[in-house]
Amino acid sequence: QVQLVESGGGVVQAGASLRLSCAASGRSIGDYAMGWFRQAPGKERHFLAAIDWSGGNTYYADSVKGRLSISKDNAKNALYLQMASLKPDDTAVYYCAAEFYPEDRLTSWVEKSYEWDYWGKGTLVIVSS
Repeated sequence: QVQLVESGGGVVQAGASLRLSCAASGRSIGDYAMGWFRQAPGKERHFLAAIDWSGGNTYYADSVKGRLSISKDNAKNALYLQMASLKPDDTAVYYCAAEFYPEDRLTSWVEKSYEWDYWGKGTLVIVSS
């Protein structure tokens, strides 16, 4: 079992940057692909970004390419999401996810929330205009 706890959310002004963290415990995430999703009020959960077991390969939703950056530190058992140029539409609960997947190539499966086995409880980001 992998336990995930997100942190770093809060209230920020439009245009600001923010870094979210996800601390993993229970198992080493060295063999796990990791991902970030978000869910805005009244909307479905949407995929944002994923990273492979080594941290060497990433996969992004087209809507966030260039503004979000995912990274992973296996030594610290942690996942990060750096967000830039935040907009009010980025207001959502942000979730990290993990899936045992010790392979280099990430494909479109990462976009589907049901493919991920482990989830955190989320951290709320509010972007004010």
